[in-house]
Amino acid sequence: MKNLKPYQLAIILSLPISLIAVLFHLLFLHTNLGWWEPIVMLIIIVFITTFIIFYAIEKFVYRKIKLIYKSIHRLKLGKDLKDSLGERISEDPITDVQKEVMDWASDKRTEIENLKRTEKFRKEFLHNLSHEFKTPLFSIQGFLQTLIDGAIDDPEVNIKFLEKANKGVERLCNLVDDLDEISKLESGELKLYPIDFDINTLTKEVFDSLEMKSFKRSIQLHIKKGCDHPFWVHADREKVGQVMINLITNSIKYGKEGGETIVGYYDMGDNILIEVTDDGIGISEDHLPRLFERFYRVDRSRSREAGGTGLGLSIVKHIVEAHEQTIHVRSTSGVGSTFGFTLEKR
Repeated sequence: MKNLKPYQLAIILSLPISLIAVLFHLLFLHTNLGWWEPIVMLIIIVFITTFIIFYAIEKFVYRKIKLIYKSIHRLKLGKDLKDSLGERISEDPITDVQKEVMDWASDKRTEIENLKRTEKFRKEFLHNLSHEFKTPLFSIQGFLQTLIDGAIDDPEVNIKFLEKANKGVERLCNLVDDLDEISKLESGELKLYPIDFDINTLTKEVFDSLEMKSFKRSIQLHIKKGCDHPFWVHADREKVGQVMINLITNSIKYGKEGGETIVGYYDMGDNILIEVTDDGIGISEDHLPRLFERFYRVDRSRSREAGGTGLGLSIVKHIVEAHEQTIHVRSTSGVGSTFGFTLEKR
């Protein structure tokens, strides 16, 4: 019934009305009629009632439904309602109205769920931001207060406490710098300057800059066998260097002491895939979907001991996506992790 056109609905409604009218005439008016006359009468009454019902439905129901549909349709398109009267629309506005309302309800439900999710992330972000700032601030305050209370005159501890307070200040500066960089990346304020360069040469430069860190944990830095030759890409060399430094530094921090970090490259046709693999503690599967969120830490205590701000992977993700490329991670607890991202091939 819901998909019937107005004339079909009018015919269906007119049939019982016409039958009742003919039966009433035969039973109560006692008119002597031939066998064919009731049939003719029925046809005439059906025609008249169909026309009347069709006119009533079209004028008082369908026209108003059409106006409602036009309004919904134009609001959905973001157009002005005053220009909608001259538009041509579907011949079946009831079905269209139903579909538009169902689509609207589905969109609103999705929008509400996204708003709830965003609100949850916002609360978590503010909580984490507050915690990240309070930790070094309380540390700095404690060391300075101790010095003010008399430790400044003790040569055995004054320099030591000042150095620890300075480390707290450095951590705050790093945190502010990272937040500023993420803000610029998200707003598009930070511009990229892509050039053609060899990613293998850049990786070796990063290896050299991180040699002391890897030496302290006896971690070997290697290029994957068969990959130690030029792989030319088109990207912002400085920003890609920042990505490589972050990923390789993380592999040193969380890698197995005495283990190794391997960087490999893979020709994917239009892109080059770069993968950084370690043999460290790994990451459990339930952490992987949120790994690139700001301030998200798998092991909070160890991450802070390692000196991170909790923003490194978020910055990495923003830089890669600013190049219109993708980044991914796969990991197994106790086995190790592999971070991979793509760059445009040259």
